Amino acid sequence: MTTDSSLRSGPGTTGRRSSSRDGGDGGDGGDGRAHGRLPGREHLPARQPAAAASAVPVLDVVVPVYNEEKDLHPCVVRLHGHLARTFPYPFRITVADNASTDSTPAVAAALAAELPGVRYVRLEEKGRGRALRTVWSASDAPVLAYMDVDLSTDLNALLPLVAPLISGHSDLAIGSRLARSSRVVRGTKREFISRAYNLILRSSLAAGFSDAQCGFKAIRREVAERLLPMVEDSGWFFDTELLVLAERAGLRIHEVPVDWIDDPDSTVHIVRTATEDLKGVWRVGRALAVGALPLDRLARPFGDDPRDRALTGVERGLARQLIGFCAVGVLSTLFYLALYSLFRLGAGPQVANGGALLVSAVANTAANRRLTFGVRGRSGAVRHQAQGLVVFAIGLALTSGSLAALGAASGSPAHGTELAVLITANLAATVLRFLLLRAWVFPARACSEPDSEDVR
Repeated sequence: MTTDSSLRSGPGTTGRRSSSRDGGDGGDGGDGRAHGRLPGREHLPARQPAAAASAVPVLDVVVPVYNEEKDLHPCVVRLHGHLARTFPYPFRITVADNASTDSTPAVAAALAAELPGVRYVRLEEKGRGRALRTVWSASDAPVLAYMDVDLSTDLNALLPLVAPLISGHSDLAIGSRLARSSRVVRGTKREFISRAYNLILRSSLAAGFSDAQCGFKAIRREVAERLLPMVEDSGWFFDTELLVLAERAGLRIHEVPVDWIDDPDSTVHIVRTATEDLKGVWRVGRALAVGALPLDRLARPFGDDPRDRALTGVERGLARQLIGFCAVGVLSTLFYLALYSLFRLGAGPQVANGGALLVSAVANTAANRRLTFGVRGRSGAVRHQAQGLVVFAIGLALTSGSLAALGAASGSPAHGTELAVLITANLAATVLRFLLLRAWVFPARACSEPDSEDVR
């Protein structure tokens, strides 16, 4: 990939600001910054003085191009005119040339010399994702966006796209051609491919956004700094991968219905692009399945989360914890019963019950620690498991006592009767287990404090 130092930029290029801008966000200035906590989202200030407007734009719109000598000039002129008339903040337009072999560089240089706030960046390698990563990583604008050079999307959607990022409400924003209120003109083939692709994303990666490939997106800079190091793709799958990771990290993704007209002269190779996208879906899905991405560190660093505030007299997340505990409990009970039936084939009821409870208790504590009470990282994990074993001992006493009472009363009970007694005893132990986990093992005060590992 072309590094920042090797970029050839046209007039108006603004370099990366110093690392002092990261002060106070919990980053370490190196690789750790990708996992640091971000400051709370803030509404960006209104129009700045004229002297500062050209130096620090609020919005940087990237237009990635490859051999677009015909469409580039009218596109940038139209986009610049629209922003100058309607956008209430300082802006910049960056033409990112992906190793064009025609006269695109000359056209881009002429635009940069002609229009204030327009610059161009030359890359020696192709790839839309590579262009966006390079420009976004070097930009000093707090809001970063991109759009296709054909301007298929109506520009009236640009301000609604970036407004929630400027206000601090959202972290990313995308234009959607598949929203109910969108007005789209395109052929049946492209419509089918687009909807099929998004159906694949929903079914395989559990994506909640509606349109992954619309060339009309925006992101806050500090969010891009954390996410871009995790995105591997440098081509057309780049923004899909970015969205999937952002959604899994719990970020707010704002969707804007757009008016969109298909470009019949588009140079996108549909079959090759679809093949690469499917490869990307498989790669990201596999990484998520094996936990190869550190998304747990990005789950809640973005902005001011009211759940992180220390409030007195307020029960924190009781309803959510109950739901999580019940779900974990149901799965743990099924796991326990399966283990008991398995162990019972070669051991007596007391040994089978003790072994099944021990294994399921370790799994239950680990699941409740992460899913029910939201404790992440390795800090305190051994102590939590030790406390969980004490809770396990109480459950063992209840269930073993029930079995002993059953044996004394009936001598040799049937297997079905044993299971019924154990289920009843486990229901009683479940209530006590939740109270002990919530009040002793994972108290609200401890759960509300971030792990030291999460803020490094």
